[in-house]
Amino acid sequence: MIDPIPMAGEVKKLPLPASKFLMVTAAAMIDGDGRVLVQQRPPGTAMAGLWEFPGGKIEPGETPEAALVRELDEELGIVVDHSCLAPAAFASEALGERHLLLLLYALRKWQGIPVARHATALQWLRPVQLHALAMPPADRPLIGLLEALI
Repeated sequence: MIDPIPMAGEVKKLPLPASKFLMVTAAAMIDGDGRVLVQQRPPGTAMAGLWEFPGGKIEPGETPEAALVRELDEELGIVVDHSCLAPAAFASEALGERHLLLLLYALRKWQGIPVARHATALQWLRPVQLHALAMPPADRPLIGLLEALI
């Protein structure tokens, strides 16, 4: 019998139970000028001061879309119809003893003007400008996709 040859970049299986996975949804809110909204994490939170796409954790029993609609209302005070959320990408990132799965949706239509209810600040930036921001590791790989999408 021939031993299998390990492949470069072979994916390792993580010995993590489902409870160790953190499921998060986020929105790449795109305005009419092709800019994307990012928010700054407030002091006293994990990764304080970093810039991220608005969104949050999926609660038990929620769909990713329902969680994102809820989070955008809570964080920014905007109303979003789930039919306006277009799946765009995902990111997978180790996060201490947990593993983060971030689902990113593109959003071009909402009601209201975003206000930083929980964030320190908001910025509308072109995707290329996002490279200069300090962002969480899971958000960074999504920038290139947004450059191609917008």
